[in-house]
Amino acid sequence: MPAPDVRIIATGLHTPPERITNAELVSAFNAFVERFNKENAAKIAAGAIEPLQPSSPEFIEKASGIKARHVVDKAGILDPARMAPRIAARPNEEISVLAEMAVKAAESALKSADLGPADIDGVLCAASNMQRAYPAMAVEVQAALGVDGFAFDMNVACASAAFGIETGLGLIRAGARRILMVNPEICSAHLNFRNRDSHFIFGDVATAVILERIDGPPRGESWDIVSTRLKTVYSNNIRNNFGFLNHAERADGESADPQRTWDTDKLFIQQGRKVFKDVVPMVGEMIAGHLADNNVAIADVKRLWLHQANLSMNELIARRVLGREASRADAPIILDEYANTSSAGSIIAFHKHRADLKPGDIGVISGFGAGYSAGSVIVRRAA
Repeated sequence: MPAPDVRIIATGLHTPPERITNAELVSAFNAFVERFNKENAAKIAAGAIEPLQPSSPEFIEKASGIKARHVVDKAGILDPARMAPRIAARPNEEISVLAEMAVKAAESALKSADLGPADIDGVLCAASNMQRAYPAMAVEVQAALGVDGFAFDMNVACASAAFGIETGLGLIRAGARRILMVNPEICSAHLNFRNRDSHFIFGDVATAVILERIDGPPRGESWDIVSTRLKTVYSNNIRNNFGFLNHAERADGESADPQRTWDTDKLFIQQGRKVFKDVVPMVGEMIAGHLADNNVAIADVKRLWLHQANLSMNELIARRVLGREASRADAPIILDEYANTSSAGSIIAFHKHRADLKPGDIGVISGFGAGYSAGSVIVRRAA
């Protein structure tokens, strides 16, 4: 195993101030269900359509472990007549919503590392839900921060942060000093809040990671990147079809409105049981194999910072890797407060639950999701 040559020297987190509890979300959803069933009583009685079923906080927590989520717009989501965030359009001269969130997370990371824009050579925006195709969100973040150099976007769904760390590592090995990676996610904009099976899954957030070439002793808290591993397997079991090629017009000619939920194929869809069955063994085997190939004993792994999608999924993956039941110290959970934040979830866990580890301690950052995509990053605390 070669000596590490790149470190994580800081992370940043921006949490939107608005928060929705399960009880608040269920109240809005059930109001929608009641109205839908009433308006369609004749069709339901005739057997033409099935009545919608109400949700409950107990159902949500049992299915996912989620208790709340932070969002960019609470009022629109909780409006039973709308059930989608209201995100006002901004003029091109004003910073976009996604970039603004990313900048706040990046500024937090830069402050933590005592660095400024001149200390960064490149910016990566690694996320599932980009606000636009181009100009790249990363270039807008770069400009807002005042960073010279280069920037580009990448999307590998919920595994984007792990893939972004690998990409940043490669850029540093190619000559860059430091790379800033941001993971802004407005997941609430692609969620069908009228679907009982998934209306509770996502939240909004932004994270940031600064990577640095190792050319001296560590300064401040830092984590050496021991090794990275990436894997993708194509699957339709998690999908979002929204895009300029397939969302221009409704079949009847009415202009499409991406905030409406009449066309659920253009929003987040998944076959949860198939995802669980496929992803848990894939990720568990990948992480365990990655550790073995780097001669890291399971007993030496102090923490797993896993993608925060589903409590049962995280617990089972941790059990497969560790060979025992994992405690919250072994595999921290943040999805109870943040819900699924796609690419940002594992970074939130790393950001919030690492300070107690000591120099020399080893952990794994892992993201996994649509694609299927999965990434494993073995890190060792340097200082």
